[in-house]
Amino acid sequence: MNQIEKLFNEAKQFIEICYKELGIEGKLKQRLTEIKTAIDIDGYYEHTYEELAYGAKMAWRNSNRCIGRFFWQSLDVIDARSLEKEEDIFDALLHHIKAATNNGKIRPMITVFKPKISGEEQIRIWNHQLIRYAGYERDEDTIGDPASASFTTLCNKMGWKGKETHFDLLPLVIQTKKNEPKLFEIPENIVLEVPIHHPEYESIKDLNIKWYAVPIISDMKLEIGGIEYIAAPFNGWYMETEIGARNLADPFRYNFLPKIASIMGLDTSINTTFWKDRALIELNTAVVYSFKKAGVSIVDHHTAAAQFKRFEENEEKCGRAITGDWTWLIPPVSPATTHIFHKSYDNTFVSPNYFYQDPPYN
Repeated sequence: MNQIEKLFNEAKQFIEICYKELGIEGKLKQRLTEIKTAIDIDGYYEHTYEELAYGAKMAWRNSNRCIGRFFWQSLDVIDARSLEKEEDIFDALLHHIKAATNNGKIRPMITVFKPKISGEEQIRIWNHQLIRYAGYERDEDTIGDPASASFTTLCNKMGWKGKETHFDLLPLVIQTKKNEPKLFEIPENIVLEVPIHHPEYESIKDLNIKWYAVPIISDMKLEIGGIEYIAAPFNGWYMETEIGARNLADPFRYNFLPKIASIMGLDTSINTTFWKDRALIELNTAVVYSFKKAGVSIVDHHTAAAQFKRFEENEEKCGRAITGDWTWLIPPVSPATTHIFHKSYDNTFVSPNYFYQDPPYN
């Protein structure tokens, strides 16, 4: 099978499911004829907005690692495929940040830019997330987020200089076609950040921890019907463990657990005091408390698991098989208290979907 035949088969598979679920099967035959003609002449085809929007929602529904799929139909899809200049793309990304933040009432959103055309990249966002903190490698330690160290070094080489605090907002790096990437700084006043406090351990506020309100993934590929959108940043809202059990707690990230344990007066000399467990719970408590106090959307892992169970039930009613990556679906805190821990899932990847990409830099 050649590339033309392969692309049409993938397009046909998507369009048939999409049009059936949208209840517009009467348009199917004509649309497939249009797509085949476009592929035969140009080597690719363009999605209508209706196809793009529903395909992006289906991709969320099919995302094996996501526990938040119950809300897949609520995704707000922004069509930015007409944009070509880096400055216009940057403006669209700022719009996404502001619209998704929505004064704390987080909106699930995706902004879709030009796809690959006949294998050629059109637009690429180099950042892992639109909003993330810098990491500065030093001889003995890292200032900020160690996960961002290599990207921070890259930004430094491009001329950017941060304040070298633990929570410096990284700039955006945008590349069009084979042009040199351009760097743009995000205005700080459009990024909502939440200072982390605890309802009982007041000294936690003295650690001056904060985190940004919206996780906007920007380095994954959205694939719909054989078309690859390699620049399609998307977001939901945070589950508290993403921040409290991973970003702030992992020893290779911010590693705050020893400091939390010290504030709590825990004995960290032996494992059987369960100091890590107790500190982890209180750090997650602080994250939920702080986000809710600030009026920012967040979900706890027990509620998220219950919502995922409802998603499973809905999919079963619709006759769709559930796919999932168990190792990602179980929350990193008390997984055995959720139904997910006690189930197995088929980790087959179904299209449309979101896929990891190699970074465009070393």
